[in-house]
Amino acid sequence: MSLDVSPALLEKAERGEVDEREFVDCVRSSLPYAWALISSLVAQQKVDGSEFADNQVPPPSEQARGQLLRAMASDAIRGSLERHFGVRLAFQNCHRVAVFPPGPGSEARYALFTSVRAQLLNQSEELRDC
Repeated sequence: MSLDVSPALLEKAERGEVDEREFVDCVRSSLPYAWALISSLVAQQKVDGSEFADNQVPPPSEQARGQLLRAMASDAIRGSLERHFGVRLAFQNCHRVAVFPPGPGSEARYALFTSVRAQLLNQSEELRDC
């Protein structure tokens, strides 16, 4: 799953002039499932005012799963999404994405979510090949 990079954006990258807003727009249009999922989690966390919001529903297709994996596996994409939305992202398995508000108040919950114990407890037979 690659990004759909316009010739104009590619030319800017070749010259060294890349605006992160343009990169974020490229991510939004290239990975619509991942964008929509993260956007909805950010909105949910803000409305609920909770420590974090996470997704526990598997993607509807392999293409959607690929988009999510691409967004979470790329340091550049993930970092840009975190900066754009003003959150910290965490990821478990093939679909469990969580958003945490910035700041020291969410550090303990983030550490718990990303712990080895939490990763082990989040395993299941149906997710073995996701």
